Amino acid sequence: MRVKYGIDGYAFITDNSAEIDAKTLFLKTSQNEKYFDGKSAFITPLELLSKWQLDNMKIVGICGTNGKTTVAAAIYSLLLDVEEKPALQGTRGFFVLEERREDKIMTTPSIFETIVHMKEARDGGCAYFVMEVSSHAIEQERIEGLKFALKVHTNVTADHLDYHKTIEEYRRVKSLFFADETPKLLNKDLISTITYNPINAQSYGVDEPATFKVQAFSLINGITAGIKYFEEELTFHSPMVGLFNLYNLMAAIGAVHMVTGKPLEQICKAVEHFAGVGGRMEVVSRNPLVIVDFAHTDDGMLQVLQSMKEKSLSVVFGAGGNRDKLKRPRMGAVAGRYANHIYVTSDNPRDEEPQTIIDEIMVGLEGKVGVQIILDRKEAINKAIDELGEGDALLILGKGDEDYQEIAGVKHKFDDREVVREILKEKNSLR
Repeated sequence: MRVKYGIDGYAFITDNSAEIDAKTLFLKTSQNEKYFDGKSAFITPLELLSKWQLDNMKIVGICGTNGKTTVAAAIYSLLLDVEEKPALQGTRGFFVLEERREDKIMTTPSIFETIVHMKEARDGGCAYFVMEVSSHAIEQERIEGLKFALKVHTNVTADHLDYHKTIEEYRRVKSLFFADETPKLLNKDLISTITYNPINAQSYGVDEPATFKVQAFSLINGITAGIKYFEEELTFHSPMVGLFNLYNLMAAIGAVHMVTGKPLEQICKAVEHFAGVGGRMEVVSRNPLVIVDFAHTDDGMLQVLQSMKEKSLSVVFGAGGNRDKLKRPRMGAVAGRYANHIYVTSDNPRDEEPQTIIDEIMVGLEGKVGVQIILDRKEAINKAIDELGEGDALLILGKGDEDYQEIAGVKHKFDDREVVREILKEKNSLR
């Protein structure tokens, strides 16, 4: 990937050593410096940010196991609604103001791609750059040179242990993001999951005392919450569902207030315009009630299922192949604790045998009544819908807004939401 923006007499900039020529400036990063020949002209990320005058752009980074995508999207939406000019980079793609420039990308791409996106955002008139920050990106220094205006913490639970090996190492890497004196906004109720530098730290919370504190809330017909910020008391309403989304919205409200200084009342009024992110607690059908969510860890499942525990729940889920195997029985145990009817199926098995993955999930469901194993995901969804009782809710977990199923290295078209709509359409036509 060579970028057309030239500086200092060079026509192109690249981070690929194989593309260097006399007209090309090499972006030397921590990731690629081992490939640098030592002779070509180069520039560092920090220098490039300065050359392109991006070092004063307000970067908001969101870091945590769950909630990054929703919090990033909520901050972006609220910034637009309070008449600021943001860009958004993350799992859902790259957006400049209200225009989608790229479809789904890595949670945190290379620093080269991020700087190019920042350049596009600045050229498009943006003053804010909202981005998701993954543990892989922190470990691999894919955010080197970036000066964050605010760092937001959602939570840290067990995930990516196939990469980090232990939960302690995973937490250590996440904590690195919050170790400096950059302004930060922390989830006070889950503060023990990281270590952090208290300088310039503010917090949000439901249970514990916090800078942005929920005083009272209702999860009936969406989310309604009364919050307190020092002596100021306000209320906001949201069409979103679930306790974890209350936390996500609090993170977004606090973040927007911290980086803009806009009145909290104005920000809270804008909350009702944000309906959430596709594939994150997305209501695909209301009668019967069918919800699709991306939850693919035991903690993610716990948050989703707890948020609906007042209903009789059916759940369809599996686990991804070639990923952390330790979470599989824990995912089964969480489903067994909250769901009345459980359909264990295939997720993205990748290079693993689907039955092997299911067997590992079933360890956590030993002795549980009402569990069915159905390898074919569409068949599992169909069966779950067929067996829904009056007033029951069906949660289909693991893939969210993914539109494929990866099996043995091949991506097959498969979208849980479209499958649900097709099944319901067919059933309605037979009535």
